[in-house]
Amino acid sequence: MIDHMPFNKSLGIRVARMHKDGVTIQCALRDDLRNLAGVLHGGVTATMCDAAVGIAITSHFHGARRSTTVELKLNYFLPIESGLVVARAKLLRIGKTLCVGQVHVYDSHKRLAGVALVTYMLLPQDAAK
Repeated sequence: MIDHMPFNKSLGIRVARMHKDGVTIQCALRDDLRNLAGVLHGGVTATMCDAAVGIAITSHFHGARRSTTVELKLNYFLPIESGLVVARAKLLRIGKTLCVGQVHVYDSHKRLAGVALVTYMLLPQDAAK
């Protein structure tokens, strides 16, 4: 799935594990992913949360449904300074038009670094690509 998302691939995001209710992805913190304070850029964290739920939804529908993000709420708890960034998405609700997932973001010491709630819209089956 990541190979079809050039932006995610450029960040080094990879699927670490598929779960019955979601997915775990990870990304190695590189210098070009740091902000001016020298820690992981918040946009990378947000991207990982968005990608984790999107991948979980794609997996849930076996690639048969297209979707797009409509809302992302992210609370940052602590800065990530080095190592792997891990995002564990759990799908909370799969509806007819909306899907909601929760993401826990961890640093390489398994400390909770943030929590996100991400909402996706399922696009109509016959929508033009």
